[in-house]
Amino acid sequence: QVQLVESGGGLVQPGGSLRLSCAASGTVFRFVNMGWYRQAPGKQRELVAAMTFGGSTNYADSVKGRFTISRDNTKNTVYLQMNILKPEDTAVYYCNLRRPSSSDTYWGQGTQVTVSS
Repeated sequence: QVQLVESGGGLVQPGGSLRLSCAASGTVFRFVNMGWYRQAPGKQRELVAAMTFGGSTNYADSVKGRFTISRDNTKNTVYLQMNILKPEDTAVYYCNLRRPSSSDTYWGQGTQVTVSS
């Protein structure tokens, strides 16, 4: 089993920045995709950013140019740098790990990000 531990959430003013971290432990294989999702109250969980093991990335249109996903494979850690934060970015952010070869999917517990004055 894989465990995902997230950190870095908190309260920030509009225009501010946060960096989320997600450390994977347990049996972590090399060829996995990792990403970040978020869910705001009353809304469905949505993809924020994802990165394949090869380095390809995908971003939600709402965060393009503001958020950057990165990963350190030696540490089994994925990051989400969030800049120019807006109130609509307020949500619980979840780390995701997927192993395409087996279709196994794992989720973190979620970390709250609140953007407010």
